[in-house]
Amino acid sequence: MSNGTSVTIIGNLTRDPEERVTKSGETKLDFAVAASRRWKNRNDEWEEETSYFDVVVWSELAKNSGI
Repeated sequence: MSNGTSVTIIGNLTRDPEERVTKSGETKLDFAVAASRRWKNRNDEWEEETSYFDVVVWSELAKNSGI
């Protein structure tokens, strides 16, 4: 069920996606994404930070994700 919120994460997969089907027949897809960002600090030097996201998608989105 969607509440109208969406999130876009652009990055690289950090582990192979795992697809599972629950006892009730719903499809679940688990995967992880690493997303990095770069910026210049106050000293005009580049810094980089990487964030890691565990992602779970269900039902039709899981079936049609293309991963």
